Amino acid sequence: MLALRSIAVALVALVLLAGCGDEPDGFPSDQDRYAAADVTFARDMVAHHTQALEMVDLTDGRDLDATFAALVREIRETQAPEIASMNRWLELWSGSVPSTASSPEMDDMEGMHHMDGMLSDDQLEQLATASDDDFEQLWLQLMIEHHQGALEMAQTELDEGTNALARELAQDVIDTQQSEIETMQDLLAD
Repeated sequence: MLALRSIAVALVALVLLAGCGDEPDGFPSDQDRYAAADVTFARDMVAHHTQALEMVDLTDGRDLDATFAALVREIRETQAPEIASMNRWLELWSGSVPSTASSPEMDDMEGMHHMDGMLSDDQLEQLATASDDDFEQLWLQLMIEHHQGALEMAQTELDEGTNALARELAQDVIDTQQSEIETMQDLLAD
């Protein structure tokens, strides 16, 4: 009887110890394994997504087509949580979170606006000041280019990255943003 009780206690301890390896947000402890490509993907995609959310913010207060408004909402609801996840990874991997695309530090980093699909300051200004008649079409054209850049970045992560969660996110970016590009192309064709 004592032997059975000892085995039961040992099994409970093993289950509890196995559960300790997971953080509450589902980030397994073995996910601290990563490559330089994973860090680059997360850091650059945070900046990329941040700019997409800046573009989304430019739709505020405008009279939007219902399908266009639904697309904007989808982008906001998808990319904001992805930024939070990538920032958590970067904190775990390096102890720091990158500057966002809207910060002075990011603006000073040479080449950040030349990242795949990133809009220049002039393009953002053009979008911000576009008339209501021109806004949706310009926004869609620029967001398609932006999404295509994200697809390239995500594919690079799949080709070179090793972190399972980063690779999973890269595939999600490809699946989601390819679908959104098709929606945007349909809206432009209308």
